[in-house]
Amino acid sequence: KEEMRRLNSLIIAAAEQARVPAGSALAVDRDQFSQHITRALEGHPNIRILHEEISEIPTDCLCIIATGPLTSDKLSQAIRAATKSQHLYFYDAISPIVDADSINMDIVFRASRYDKGGDDYLNCPMTAEQYNVFYDAMMAAEKVQPKEFEKTPYFEACVPIEVLAERGRQTMQFGPMKPVGLKDPRTGIEPAAVVQLRTENIHRTCYNLVGFQTKLTYPEQKRVFRMIPGLEQAEFLRYGSLHRNTFINSPQLLLNTLQFRARASLFFAGQLVGVEGYTESAAMGGLAGINAARALAGESLITPPPTSAHGCLVSHVASSDPRHFQPMNTNFGLFPPLANSPRDKEKKRRAMSQRALEDFEAWKTQSRLS
Repeated sequence: KEEMRRLNSLIIAAAEQARVPAGSALAVDRDQFSQHITRALEGHPNIRILHEEISEIPTDCLCIIATGPLTSDKLSQAIRAATKSQHLYFYDAISPIVDADSINMDIVFRASRYDKGGDDYLNCPMTAEQYNVFYDAMMAAEKVQPKEFEKTPYFEACVPIEVLAERGRQTMQFGPMKPVGLKDPRTGIEPAAVVQLRTENIHRTCYNLVGFQTKLTYPEQKRVFRMIPGLEQAEFLRYGSLHRNTFINSPQLLLNTLQFRARASLFFAGQLVGVEGYTESAAMGGLAGINAARALAGESLITPPPTSAHGCLVSHVASSDPRHFQPMNTNFGLFPPLANSPRDKEKKRRAMSQRALEDFEAWKTQSRLS
């Protein structure tokens, strides 16, 4: 938010005007917030608002596509055609992500199945007794009830972990928790079950629970998933979910300027690029707008430093592994590690925040942004 404020963001200005008491959080009166933005747009001399459906992507001009998670069917088809069908998704199947510093490395072990692929995965081993306790907790946990438009058969690759559990006590052991080919180096034996953790970035600062997309409520995710050996004190940077959304496989399709690789005059922005949250979506919209304006003026396009909040989101959007890309909100796990990181978590985060603002301000000045 502070970076957006320093860019004179209309969204942040409107939020400040419509702010309601919510402690340190920036909560708004939705009606006042939307009215402030509407007045600003309608009163701008260079903006013309058309109240009509856009069903095709314009090809004769520079264009930014910033449709939200419920993009219309016709425009979805146009985006599908432009990006190729395999690169447009209509449902999030998101597994939880935990902070690397909160994982008990004395319990987990590094290994890939059958020793293929090095030590890319962290493995949380379970005994048969631990697995049975975990299974019973999973079955009893409270689930989020789907909204009417979300009631649809699951793609088999996106089945929530608790739905797998409902198919039988051993089903998870033959699915994402299968221990085959993973021997605990401390015991030399194969565990009864294993939860694998895959790094989310090159810095290995946060890890994804592989195959644990879920519709458990957030409190239940925290309670049940902390029963996994090694995650007893896990700090969740993102909880799992499975819900209706529309987003593109941005690492496959976009440059770090948010331009479409196949067409320089086309930009994508907002939640559609694969970010979560109102602020994150607005931040990507602002950046796409800045680069679109620079493109029209014949100026070079710019990318924020990866140490900033804007920059780490862009890195996630443009540089993640396209095979596993899922929407993400801003969290400290996305930021590059500090050169000399304090051991205290709060001090480390303050140092990261200070570095982010300093680097962002320098980039803003260098890029001649007001």
